[in-house]
Amino acid sequence: MTALSQTVPEPEHDPLDDPQDADHRPFPDPEHSIAPRKPRTIGGVVFLLVLAGTLGGLAVVVLGPWRLGLAGTGVVLLVGALARLVIPEEDAGMLGVRRKVVDVVTLTILGTALVVLAAVIPPPPAP
Repeated sequence: MTALSQTVPEPEHDPLDDPQDADHRPFPDPEHSIAPRKPRTIGGVVFLLVLAGTLGGLAVVVLGPWRLGLAGTGVVLLVGALARLVIPEEDAGMLGVRRKVVDVVTLTILGTALVVLAAVIPPPPAP
């Protein structure tokens, strides 16, 4: 008998299909709010501040003096690296995505690279 001619057995009984079990279905809790929640840890607050600072720096890059925006974004990432270094693991929240050393090194390299890049790119020649 080949694999194509074999039939898949039907499931015996799905409790969600039984109208008598309607009270046990996994419906959302009507008391649950869909309103945005506040961060539960200090790391969550720092993460949101780093995110807001990064978006602000990118907006400055696009709309205004790009060097200032680039340096600002780099400084915000360096502050995030420092915060990740000093905040305990249990309070890191969304700031702690990977192991602490990986997060700190990654944020430090990116932040330093942006600050150095903003400093070393020469201005365009005057017309």
